[in-house]
Amino acid sequence: MNIPVILGTARAGRQSEKVAHWMVGQVEAAGAETELIDVRDYPLTATDASEESEQAKKYIGKISAADAYVFVVPEYNHGYPGELKMMLDLGYKQYGGKPALICGVSNGNFGGARMIEQLEPVLVALGVYPIQWPLLISRVEEKFITSDELGDEALPDRAQKSLAALLKFATALKSAR
Repeated sequence: MNIPVILGTARAGRQSEKVAHWMVGQVEAAGAETELIDVRDYPLTATDASEESEQAKKYIGKISAADAYVFVVPEYNHGYPGELKMMLDLGYKQYGGKPALICGVSNGNFGGARMIEQLEPVLVALGVYPIQWPLLISRVEEKFITSDELGDEALPDRAQKSLAALLKFATALKSAR
């Protein structure tokens, strides 16, 4: 299984970067092949939404090869970052029939739940199947001292349960594609 971790913000000082690096390790521990796809590495202008740009081709190649996705996305003002929306809009058929785990990240108490409410319908419109059990990480600065040092002992178990569901769904959908 090829399951990239997509970090959905390019903001300076982003706490979700710690979570994304940690999730790469969690996906590997679950037995899948993975890599970090960081929106910061795909700078797009607001008018560059064509599949012809080099950045778009690179991104589309990576999402096409994936069997499933892990999206690590912070909640900014109850929504998800615009640069992630621009990245998502680069593809359509490449997402076709693949599941995703959304990992919501916030400094507050809701763990990105309000962001997930906005992101899920967009993913569904792209043919992505968000699994029913998102991974919510609230108070990220308390839970992630570094990407290797956690302040929440229950988090690895929660992540592995969500990833097990994602892998099960990805296996079933891969044979159906």
